[in-house]
Amino acid sequence: MPDLAGDLAAVLPPRPDTPGEALPTETGDVLRQGEILGRRVQSVRLGWDQLTSVQLWMCEQVLGIESAAEDEKPRRTRADKWALNYQAAKQFYEREGHLQVPRKWVERIVIGGDGDGGDDQEEREHKLGARIGIQRSRAATPTPERMELLSAIGMRWS
Repeated sequence: MPDLAGDLAAVLPPRPDTPGEALPTETGDVLRQGEILGRRVQSVRLGWDQLTSVQLWMCEQVLGIESAAEDEKPRRTRADKWALNYQAAKQFYEREGHLQVPRKWVERIVIGGDGDGGDDQEEREHKLGARIGIQRSRAATPTPERMELLSAIGMRWS
């Protein structure tokens, strides 16, 4: 994980200018010279378990950021996960012209926003090679609609 806490500390003053001023925690919140920091703070809070002890200390002591509560953490359904994996597979197919994905391949996809490159987009990494391998080994599992979608972008089932 990138040093998100270090990035935030480099952009923010050590203490807010106004006593009692809190850091932004929502995507799109803006603070200082147009820097969009809400998304960064939110990703730090949601990825709390992936931070090092130094990053945790910096977040808590210097920046005043705490871990997100359980009810704040987004829950993805299986259908949501399948849709993101399909998006990654389709992107790979459109770029490469096939779905012969190496086992360790990681595909980066951009989600969210309206496609204009705005600030409400997020880049995610998907272990596409592993997902394709699993999908091939479970060829009887997908619904006919999903099998049709995957076959349309070059999925081979054996």
